[in-house]
Amino acid sequence: MENMRRIIVGVDGSEGGRRALQWAVREAASRGGTVQAVIAWRWDGIEGRPVIVTSPSEQRALATQTLAHEIESLPEHHRGGVTIAGEAVEGRPGDVLTSMAADADLLVLGSHGHSRVWHSVLGSVSEECVRKATCPVVVVPVPREALQAAAEPALRA
Repeated sequence: MENMRRIIVGVDGSEGGRRALQWAVREAASRGGTVQAVIAWRWDGIEGRPVIVTSPSEQRALATQTLAHEIESLPEHHRGGVTIAGEAVEGRPGDVLTSMAADADLLVLGSHGHSRVWHSVLGSVSEECVRKATCPVVVVPVPREALQAAAEPALRA
């Protein structure tokens, strides 16, 4: 992978997506590459999540806003002079990401660290991408400490 030039990274506003973006930018900086951050959106909603918008244009705007926020929130010292482009694409996340990565050198995803039960009910975008991608895939885990810290407020409520 010495000549890696283009890295696709899935971004979704989660801690896992944030860590994947940071990892992808560091990797691109070390290899002289670029990063294309991609967020997939669907108007029909994602199973198990409440609908918070009332039209496809609102859903697209929300996805675009989330993506822009994640890129802008990346600390300058993490950027390392890397060009980061962003794109909000309509479709299922696994399909969108593998399609966007078809001619990329690497696809980077964040793990949400869900339990086996969560995974068996909702499936896994990371698992789908690993099976379907035509380029190498890196899945960046969320450290156990971060998962526990995120769960603690819910446990206190």
